[in-house]
Amino acid sequence: MDRASPDTGVDDQDVSSATPFISPAAPNPSKSSAWGRRRPLILPLIALSFLSLSALALYAQSGLRISSPLQEDAAVAEDYEVGPSRLSALRGPPASRFRDNLRNDTLYIHSFISAGWTNDVMTYANLIYLGTLTGRVPIVNVFNPSHVGPAAGSIPFDKVFDIDTLSENIGLPVLQWHEVKDPESEEVEEIGCWDIWEAVQNEEHYPRVIYTLGDQGLDISWTRAPPSVKLYPDNPLDRTARFWDMASLTFKYGRERSLVPATPSKEHGVVLSPDEHLACFDYLYYSAATTSDEFYAEISPAWRFVATHMHFTPEMQNLADGYLRRMFGVAEHDDIPPYITIHARRGDFGVYCTGQGLSEEECFPTIEDYVDGIAGIQEALETRLGIRPQHVVMVSDERNEGWWASVRLMGWYTPNHVEERTEERYGTWYPVLIDAVIQSSGVGLLGTPGSTMSLMAGRRVMDWYHGEYHDVRWGVRNSQGGPALM
Repeated sequence: MDRASPDTGVDDQDVSSATPFISPAAPNPSKSSAWGRRRPLILPLIALSFLSLSALALYAQSGLRISSPLQEDAAVAEDYEVGPSRLSALRGPPASRFRDNLRNDTLYIHSFISAGWTNDVMTYANLIYLGTLTGRVPIVNVFNPSHVGPAAGSIPFDKVFDIDTLSENIGLPVLQWHEVKDPESEEVEEIGCWDIWEAVQNEEHYPRVIYTLGDQGLDISWTRAPPSVKLYPDNPLDRTARFWDMASLTFKYGRERSLVPATPSKEHGVVLSPDEHLACFDYLYYSAATTSDEFYAEISPAWRFVATHMHFTPEMQNLADGYLRRMFGVAEHDDIPPYITIHARRGDFGVYCTGQGLSEEECFPTIEDYVDGIAGIQEALETRLGIRPQHVVMVSDERNEGWWASVRLMGWYTPNHVEERTEERYGTWYPVLIDAVIQSSGVGLLGTPGSTMSLMAGRRVMDWYHGEYHDVRWGVRNSQGGPALM
């Protein structure tokens, strides 16, 4: 049965300055030039880096400095070599207590995930960007199996993304929680963290629900962040926090003006102010510098200075390339032809149809809508790059065999995870991950309006392969089709 795998991630439905530690974009050594050789195309970041240096200079003139409980002259992240030696930002191998593995001359930053996989990727990008603003070493954690089922278990960040190349490209060591604290440790450690969630929304009067605290061995005392962190304070429907306002909480200037009584931790009942050595925040998905839904804007600093450098591991890219070669009938050592991917998110997006009293047949984009969208991408690519790709890959969560029959009539390709025995050979996570890499590796992406999976894949296509990212025409979502970014 020739059908695509399940959609590559359950996204939230309401997806509603550079750092002085970021060096100019370095080439990813895992990629190589020309289309089949796959070298990402990344634009220089010099101008915005200059602006950020100016911003930090203003902070310095205001008397702000990194607040540390340890010593006034604590070294910040740029003193460390990165890449394979990024672990020099720790004292040694994973310890029973995370505090025993943090260097006294280094400051750190951490946050948690609480959404679908793609949104969790974006959350970690926001965390890392906040690390660049504050001069703190970011510590990411695993990805939770929120969309593939708990039996799949979590998957480490570095099984998906090339963390050494990421660290090298942004000029900042990125660590993983399991590199800091031994996953087998039974120690429960107390820590104070900032509660951003209650400061930006009014429906839930508690920090964002986090599912990894038990696995991390953390007992947290929360301090509610000031309402000034909210990007649009007069809009009760918007939940976006401003990067620099959150960053200021890690400096003496912002911290002292924002401290309020903390809530007792759940396990030990301790009351702690936010930690100064390991700054931590409950939830950073809704973060921005200038506008909500900022990943949809070209200006997005979390994308431009972090997420664009989050390349898939060479192993993951090679695995997806193998699927593409078998789909296209390309020999192992031949180049993969340029192709366009359609990401047709349907399953859970049916809520937009039922909400308007429409059947799926009346509501969702038609095959003709996708044909028109592909033609628009082909024309744009022919104008800019002189190519008109004929290979089209369809990835969707649709289960209706009649719909898939209409896709096959178009001659479009699709990864067949049943015939490939993907889950049996690699695990439950891998249909999702392989589809994500395939979507991100073409010269065109025709996405679903409002899907962050489409968004992230489309931005990778644009930055890494100088490609085109368009949305399909879909009236119910107020999309007329065409280029997707603001």
